[in-house]
Amino acid sequence: MTVAKTRCVALVGVAGHIIEVEADVGPGTVGTHFIGLLDTAISESRGRVRSALINSRFKWPDARVTVSLFPASLPKRGSIFDLAIAIAVLGAAGAVPAQRVAEPVFLGELGLDGRVRPVRGVLPAVLAAVEAGARTVVVPSLNAAEASLVPGLTVVPVATLSELVGWLRSGDLHRLTVVADAATLDDGDPHAGGGPEMSGGGARGTARGRSGRAGGTIQTGVHGGTPSGAPEVDLRDVAGQPMGRKALEVCAAGGHNLWMLGPAGTGKTMLAERLPTLLPALSRDHALEVTAIHSVAGTLPRGRPLLTRPPFMAPHHTATVAAVVGGGAGGLIRPGAVSLSHRGVLFLDEAPEFGSGVLDSLRQPLESGTVTISRAMNTVTFPARFMLVLAANPCPCGRNGSPERACDCTPAMRRRYLARLSGPLLDRVDVKIRVGRATRAELLADRRFAESSAEVAERVLLARERAAKRLAGTPWQTNAEVSSAALHHEFRLPGGALAPLHRGLDTGTLSTRGLDRILRVAWTLADLEGKDLPGEAETSAALGMWLGAE
Repeated sequence: MTVAKTRCVALVGVAGHIIEVEADVGPGTVGTHFIGLLDTAISESRGRVRSALINSRFKWPDARVTVSLFPASLPKRGSIFDLAIAIAVLGAAGAVPAQRVAEPVFLGELGLDGRVRPVRGVLPAVLAAVEAGARTVVVPSLNAAEASLVPGLTVVPVATLSELVGWLRSGDLHRLTVVADAATLDDGDPHAGGGPEMSGGGARGTARGRSGRAGGTIQTGVHGGTPSGAPEVDLRDVAGQPMGRKALEVCAAGGHNLWMLGPAGTGKTMLAERLPTLLPALSRDHALEVTAIHSVAGTLPRGRPLLTRPPFMAPHHTATVAAVVGGGAGGLIRPGAVSLSHRGVLFLDEAPEFGSGVLDSLRQPLESGTVTISRAMNTVTFPARFMLVLAANPCPCGRNGSPERACDCTPAMRRRYLARLSGPLLDRVDVKIRVGRATRAELLADRRFAESSAEVAERVLLARERAAKRLAGTPWQTNAEVSSAALHHEFRLPGGALAPLHRGLDTGTLSTRGLDRILRVAWTLADLEGKDLPGEAETSAALGMWLGAE
């Protein structure tokens, strides 16, 4: 009997922290004791681990078993520690060599029959393991593709506890070949972030070293868009709204926020759903950021271990502040829609129907690109750099401007309805447009000029490349991120270009924050036109987009 040590990872938000798991099997009153600031899931793991060992034909120590998770001051939550606890106990009992379990990082939940089940947050956990110097990480076989995205370590996929113990006793990676029935291992839990390659009726994964090449299936569609196998949406489908399509192009090129105001059935939702098709694919670093957030939230699509397209989130107007911004009870904090749409699009349809608390909670992440959630036990910060798209009817009934049926809302009702979108929130929206009903003649004529998403995306990509070249060496990547100080110093425009904005400031129709928003859009318009500097035409057009829905 001795003390055995191994390692696991605790997740706080999307940040991983290495945890040392120590097990001591020694004399004393028979029992199992866990220490180290644990939540209920970990406290209950003693039952899961004991049953898993016994059902895998390993003897549970008939002695006093003490398991400590260090550092004790760091909150630890979830079932991700099951595998590490089981291996530490087996090492302390002499069932596996204690020196062989000290270096690897073990991640996974145990079933009562000894199966190793998938868990959430494998990608950020593996990233933390690499940063801590780990060279080997053991993960559930259904999480293997997600873990293999991280270069510089050996990923060991396991399906059962007995297979893992066999490898630890032999020390031969080539002897470990996991053959698991995907239907059996998949218990409907969305925690798994992709699975091993499919071959016939089973999933086969082998332990292998990583040299920097991304593994697994790459996502090519828009996350949160059309179902798998369905045709992707295209901007060409939106006929009769040339100004709406132009606004999408400008917002996609500069990363700007958008507000669309118009009667029901005019295409506002169709426009918003097509915005992600205009955005460039995520860079490698951004793809890992986005994937890590969805892995922690348990929303990573199976078979898509890496999200390479900007996400699209469209919460219902009944969503709570916790659902939109993030939160949770009992110290278990999960990312909300603003973080799940990181590097992508957050669409609020029927925006005035959302609670005022939900709408006002968007103001801080729109400015900082992060959202901080504080609880009694800890504080968690999630990334939240997203493009906000708001859609609203001009009145509660939605029939204002409809030729079929007249609107019964009074002017006071319309004002109260739109007043739910506060001035400070709309001040953070760069482009505002009115979306009207198109006549049959306008629809037929506009179809000849409607461009596909691919054509518009090419111009967006060129504009973003021009902006990236200009912003090289700064912390910003799009025009929407440029600070106010930089707009008035490094990127200050000549007086002639600012003349339309000066008139707006003099008449009081333009605020200081609005001035900065207009300047950012003007730079985007110049990038789309291939100009080195915005002129009066660009600032006038940007001013029109700023005032468009007012």
